[in-house]
Amino acid sequence: MHLVRTTAWTAAVAAAASAAALAAGRYAGTAALRTGPGTPLPGEHPLTVHAADTDTVTLARTPNALRPGTYGLTAPGLHAIVGPPVADVSHPHDRVVRRLVRVVHGHLHEGAHVHFTPQVHLGDPYQALGIAHREVDVPGADGTLPAWFLPGARDTAVVAVHGLGTTREHPMVVLPFLHRARLPVLVPALRGDPGAPRPADGIGRLGAAERHDVAAAVAEAVRRGARRVVLLGWSTGATAALLAAADPQTGPRVAGLVLDSPVLDWDAALHALAGRRPPAALRPLAVHSARARAGLDQGELRAAADPARLAVPTLLLHAPDDPVAPWHLSRDLAAHRPDLVTLRTVRDAGHSALWNADPAGYEEALRRFLTPLM
Repeated sequence: MHLVRTTAWTAAVAAAASAAALAAGRYAGTAALRTGPGTPLPGEHPLTVHAADTDTVTLARTPNALRPGTYGLTAPGLHAIVGPPVADVSHPHDRVVRRLVRVVHGHLHEGAHVHFTPQVHLGDPYQALGIAHREVDVPGADGTLPAWFLPGARDTAVVAVHGLGTTREHPMVVLPFLHRARLPVLVPALRGDPGAPRPADGIGRLGAAERHDVAAAVAEAVRRGARRVVLLGWSTGATAALLAAADPQTGPRVAGLVLDSPVLDWDAALHALAGRRPPAALRPLAVHSARARAGLDQGELRAAADPARLAVPTLLLHAPDDPVAPWHLSRDLAAHRPDLVTLRTVRDAGHSALWNADPAGYEEALRRFLTPLM
């Protein structure tokens, strides 16, 4: 009898532990799909502010704090723009001094815990950059998507699509370049963004559903006079662009793809995003739960990224140290289609921050790619 009771108790404990693990996996999987605006992505570790004045900000010395280039510096209630590290300023060895471009809102003070974001600007193109634009509505599959439209003289338009952890304010980093090139630009909000329809379950689909928003934006650009469209996307926005271009209705209007840090493996991205929450042993459960809940079909994504099916010139921009989207998939795609694909890499740029790390090089790569398509 004692053996029976012990066996039953052991089985009950095992069942309870299994149920707890499943629940934790589901929770972590849901959290991975809720990487909304302002959410720090894997690789974006907190930085401590030690001092700030009108021209510089002093941060604790970490690999992130030493990154080259220009970034947003953000925390709840705070957004600033910082430039590269300043080499000729005396400071303790455990500190990094960076140029402070400006504080957009909030107060940058000693002791603040902040993190870098590739989203440099806030507001709209006129407020942030002095570039005239129109507020337009894009009829989407699930409701109206607000968008910015920047008119241009050419009949090739660019649809610029943000990705994880950002809003349509992120693409503003390249708007001055595109505006100088006289290209019309449409920058749509995606489902779940401020002012756009929200999914009933409140989760994103890593580009799988957002592709329909990209397709709607392409149709809107055509209605506004574009003969063909270049899709420029970051992160899961790049994934959505790739999937939209593979659609037989949208694809014929797409003249080229610019894919910055594209997520070409949903499981790998989910593993990275879920890694912020559960112990390593529970991450496979989190990935499985998130994939099932979002209805992600890895085979469909592989088909869209199949080198044999790629039909238009493609510029891939990817950092080898990307912690969310494996770089080797972009490398392999470029190696299999050298006739169509150009790969530009920037080291120490992380995810979706290649412009930030090297603005001049990034825009030169864009210029070379876009010129034959104008």
